Amino acid sequence: MQQGELRRAVEAGRATVSELGLQVDDVVVIHNSDRVALRMVPCGVLARVAPSGHLADSAFEVEVARRLADAGAPVAELDPRVDPRVQVRDAFAVSLWTYYEPVGAEIAPADYADVLVRHHAALRRIDVDAPHFTDRVAAALGAVSDRERSPELPDSDRELLHDTLSGLSAAIGIDRARDQLLHGEPHPGNLLNTRRGPLFVDLATCCRGPIEFDLAHAPEEVAEHYAGADHDLTHRCRALNWAMFSAWRWRRDDQMPGRDHWRTEGLDRVRAALDRCGAGRHRLPDASWDASRDGDDVPPFDRSGSIG
Repeated sequence: MQQGELRRAVEAGRATVSELGLQVDDVVVIHNSDRVALRMVPCGVLARVAPSGHLADSAFEVEVARRLADAGAPVAELDPRVDPRVQVRDAFAVSLWTYYEPVGAEIAPADYADVLVRHHAALRRIDVDAPHFTDRVAAALGAVSDRERSPELPDSDRELLHDTLSGLSAAIGIDRARDQLLHGEPHPGNLLNTRRGPLFVDLATCCRGPIEFDLAHAPEEVAEHYAGADHDLTHRCRALNWAMFSAWRWRRDDQMPGRDHWRTEGLDRVRAALDRCGAGRHRLPDASWDASRDGDDVPPFDRSGSIG
């Protein structure tokens, strides 16, 4: 958010928490993008504040979190002192979560895979009306196809992203036999290392698809510890994810920190991922692409690699 909107979002979060009877002496901005995460001190609340246009997404996230907590999933929980619902204040949607003090140790690949396996198992135990991952690809494709929404995207790169998004989405999405409910973006920035163990956050990205779509967001070593994963499919999903990530960065209204850097870096990683999974330019797959083709390792998403 820009500074003026950020100030209003902080005040909306502070006022919402204070009116619920929780003490707020200070507000710390943990993350600022199209929505913000605010730590309320000393009451231990993490407020997620989004423009009211994201009200439906915020309500969806709260419902997913509530059901996953009941299913024993390794997820950050809603604040137990208030009703599990989205508050609306000053044109902002505010949801209240438990704040977890981070632990400095890096999560080992085997532990990362274990928590993702447990998360996927919990996701299979709940029932929510979530979009298919191809719907999210279609939204990214819309941003690429609309020159008014992405006016600075060069024509050659626009063609690259369009062909990658449409081709890989068709190839990966044609077989839905293994689809299940997914986190949607379980990259390292959305997996907190806490005293309770690793916990997933940012549940608004929940969607349906193959588990490899989730694995493609994790560091590449994680897939080696995830039993039953299709590594070739993971490689193709990684290329698709980088294409979506890049599409969002070229939106005129994108507010991701370091956007200019990630515009260039994202496109470079798309090209590298396509080359390494055997789907380089002019060899992009269609829906009949042979799913048995070999792929090589591709760069992992890092903490700055959120698609959203």
